[in-house]
Amino acid sequence: MRGIAAEIGMGAMSLYRYVPSRDDLIELVADHLMGEIDITGIPSGDWRADLTRYANGLRAMWLRHPWVATVHRSLPGFGPHQVLLIERVMGALDAHVSIDENLRLMAMLNSYIEGAVREEISTAEEVRRSGLSESEWMARSSRRINQLVSSGKYPIFTKIVTESHQPHLSRDDQFRNGLEHILGYIAMSLLPTPESPHPPRARGPTCPGPGVTKPSPRRSTTRLRVTKQPPRASVGRPGVTKLRRILPPPAVALCAAVPSPQPSPAGPANTAHGHAGSALTAPGHELRRRRPVRLAR
Repeated sequence: MRGIAAEIGMGAMSLYRYVPSRDDLIELVADHLMGEIDITGIPSGDWRADLTRYANGLRAMWLRHPWVATVHRSLPGFGPHQVLLIERVMGALDAHVSIDENLRLMAMLNSYIEGAVREEISTAEEVRRSGLSESEWMARSSRRINQLVSSGKYPIFTKIVTESHQPHLSRDDQFRNGLEHILGYIAMSLLPTPESPHPPRARGPTCPGPGVTKPSPRRSTTRLRVTKQPPRASVGRPGVTKLRRILPPPAVALCAAVPSPQPSPAGPANTAHGHAGSALTAPGHELRRRRPVRLAR
C-alpha cells in the first residue's frame, strides 16, 4: 500500500478512502490485468478457436505478471473485465451445452490453464534461485536417476525416463498438447446438433388401431395367468374365471387392456355388447356380463 501511495503521490492511509482493504485493491489490479486478454470477436461461431485463443491469452498474461499466481481467491470478484470475460468466453459454448455443463467445462479449462501456468512460474523461480537451467539441473540429477532405473524396483518411473516424450517437450508444446486434450473432452461433451442424421428413438410403444395386426419381433411383455376359481356352493352358479395380470410397464398395459375387436365364438350377443374379456375366457367357462373382470396386481 505504501509503494502504491508513493507511486501516485499521496499518503498510504489516504488510499483507504477509495478501497476498503489491501485485498480489494489487489483484486481491482488483477481485474485490470484481465483486460489485457484479447477477446475481440469472441464468440465467433468456432468454439474451439475461441477457447484456444482465450487459453493462450490468459497464459501469456500470467507469464507477464507472475505475481498474479500468488493471488488466489475462491470467491469471484465480479470486476468489469472479469464479467466481460464470462460473457464472451462462456458465450462460445452457450449454443451447444446447458449453462450448468458450461460452468463445469469452463472450470475444467481454467483449472488446467491455472495449474500449468503456476507450475511453469514455480519452475522458473526455482531455476532463478538455483542459478541452473532445467537441462543443467537434469544433468546434475542423472546419477540418481540412473540408480533408480537400474534398481528395477520402479517400473513406472523407468517408463517415464526411457519412453515418455512429454518431459522433453518445450513449455509451449507441453501447454499446447495438454490444451488439445482438454478441448477434445469438451468436444465429446457437446450436445448433438439439430441436423443429426440419426432420428430420435420412439419414447414408447403405440397401440395398433382396430383391425390392424401389431408387428412384434419379440414376445409380448404382458403375461396373463388364468386360474380357475372354485364355484360358490351357496349361490349355485358356475365357476368364474379369475384373471390375474402380472402388470407390465404402463404403456404396454394400456395396449393390452384395449385389444382390437375380434369375432366372439359365443355368438353375436357378446360382440354387440363389446365385452373385452370374452376372447380371454377359458374353454368351458363364461364370463358374467354384470360382473367386471377383476385384476389382481
